[in-house]
Amino acid sequence: MTTVGVGMVGHAFMGRAHSQAWRSVGPFFGPPLTPVMTALAGRSAERARAAAEALGWASVETDWKELLRRDDVQLVDICTPGDSHAEIAVAALDAGKHVLCEKPLANSVAEAEAMAAAAERARGRGVRSMVGFNYRRVPAVTLARRLVGEGRIGAVRHVRAQYLQDWLADPQAPFTWRMDRDRAGTGALGDIGAHIIDTAQFVTGQSLVGVSAVMDTFVPERPLPGGGTAQVTVDDAALFVGRTDGGALASFEATRFATGRKNALRIEVSGSSGALAFDLESLNELWFYDREEDGATAGFRRIVVTEPVHPYVDRWWPPGHMLGYEHTFTHQAADLLTAIAEGVDPRPSFADGLQVQRVLAAVAASAASRCWAEVEGSE
Repeated sequence: MTTVGVGMVGHAFMGRAHSQAWRSVGPFFGPPLTPVMTALAGRSAERARAAAEALGWASVETDWKELLRRDDVQLVDICTPGDSHAEIAVAALDAGKHVLCEKPLANSVAEAEAMAAAAERARGRGVRSMVGFNYRRVPAVTLARRLVGEGRIGAVRHVRAQYLQDWLADPQAPFTWRMDRDRAGTGALGDIGAHIIDTAQFVTGQSLVGVSAVMDTFVPERPLPGGGTAQVTVDDAALFVGRTDGGALASFEATRFATGRKNALRIEVSGSSGALAFDLESLNELWFYDREEDGATAGFRRIVVTEPVHPYVDRWWPPGHMLGYEHTFTHQAADLLTAIAEGVDPRPSFADGLQVQRVLAAVAASAASRCWAEVEGSE
């Protein structure tokens, strides 16, 4: 097999980002499998047809289940709200389709467990699955993981992670599905907090085992676009501290009320002999500190991560020509296609997604009980 037919479910923000990746991964990465943008599934035939035409999909389905019946679809890409992830993913895997599912994996631990079990069943039949934590594929973040793994900062002692946005700071911002617990599961915690949990665990190679958290909803009621109001049933902000299985101390902040911050995912890792710092709003840069350097000149130094030796970069532009947000999705697609072709399990796996879901559940439980909460499954 030299091609893989892709069927995508959903065509809003994430659907657009994933479509861009499927269009660009072949020309730039030349993966061992060439993706064919076979079908786009959306509930409204009119909107789905318009999206398919704009984004480059060959056909349209109004029922995602039709993708599972099509022989020309071998991979299902799930870009829907979290309340439908489990149903679609489990059905697709049981039907023998490879699956890429957007984060967070599900809206609950029980759903994530069912998805991980389905992935394990499918794995025995050579069917692969991956959860879309795209920030792992920022070259600077991947480089940070490499440096930590090589011992360049010594033993990890501290992790500080933030994801700051402000798109809900205006109390008159309209109600959307992201503010509905039934659709989204959680608010800032699952939407953007999941990203910093995964990023921190990826960079350090360590998993959170316990947390202590607070959460708040600053604006409990929002105007509906067509008139009236609706109750906000999710968190606007979540803050928590935690400890990893490697003994590091960690702090996390996820908020959609950080006035003036648009998409600031930040992580700093302090080790016994150095440190690393990254900010998504300067995503081509990684800051590195080596404590072994002479004190007279030591300090954080900026690494511009655009050299051909850096992760993913050799497939793009000459040194110094910057990459952007959209490239992370192309890297994700390239890694998934390569894993499928080579018959290996891609990362982050559904098991990785389940572990993040368990951290999210522990954070919510801690905030509700005002007590320390262990992460389920941690030793």
